[in-house]
Amino acid sequence: MKRLALMLCSAALMAQPALAQAQELSAGYVVPETEGWEIESGQGEIYRIYVSRPPGEAPAGGYPVLYVLDGDAVFAGFAEARRIQSPYATDADKMIIVGVGYPGGSLYDSRRVGDFTPPIQNPALAAYHRDDPQGRRAAFADFLLDELRPEVARRYSVHPDRQSLYGHSLGGLFALHVLYTRPDAFHTITAASASLWWDDQMILAEEAAFRAALRSATPPDRVARLLLLVGEDEEAPVTVLDNTALATRLQAFSADGLRSRFMVLEEEGHLSVPHRAVTTTLRWANQWP
Repeated sequence: MKRLALMLCSAALMAQPALAQAQELSAGYVVPETEGWEIESGQGEIYRIYVSRPPGEAPAGGYPVLYVLDGDAVFAGFAEARRIQSPYATDADKMIIVGVGYPGGSLYDSRRVGDFTPPIQNPALAAYHRDDPQGRRAAFADFLLDELRPEVARRYSVHPDRQSLYGHSLGGLFALHVLYTRPDAFHTITAASASLWWDDQMILAEEAAFRAALRSATPPDRVARLLLLVGEDEEAPVTVLDNTALATRLQAFSADGLRSRFMVLEEEGHLSVPHRAVTTTLRWANQWP
């Protein structure tokens, strides 16, 4: 009888779920090898800067740097994609990722509309965005190139010529603006799902001036390499049409110093393109010379 009682007691104990010792993480998951800080632009705008960098000494000449717009939405993906390369001896992780975001925690802060675009000319589009900041593209470009980049160079050992830029959607439109107006500002530029349709395709005038400059008597000494990406299943089909047409136009200027590549990401929509674009962009930024 005692033996039966012991067997029944043991069976009851085995049937009970194990008691786990759990301790909550107050900060949730924190991306390793990252840090952040805020900076105020000369125009009084506050930006939140996210940085991913490998441990240890910088390579000879300094780290390559990739600036990622809409950092609140996509920085973590770029940071982990960089870090996960570290077990391999390819040095693919030996670069710095700088995400440019905004205080407040929104994935896509409304300030990006003003930062990535010039004053809106189309009345209907202006009315639609009447509650958003508008027309601060020139000031944001000055901040990115003349204020943020020197601050990053002050904090970290970076390669002055291996600087790259990534932008998606309106950020991709801004990245093309930088290519067209300051073609030597970056070594590589990635424009993903660029909103070429914006404000009645106002970017076409800058593109035409850029193409004319490439074939002028005094072309730019250096022109950034351009990677154009677009999703096969973009919710706005015009995004695919516009970017495909742009890639075709720019191919004709390969003999004039413009190196460009165009990729259509299969089965990706507008908001899934950034995640598929991460590793391709990192490889593009790491190409040297």
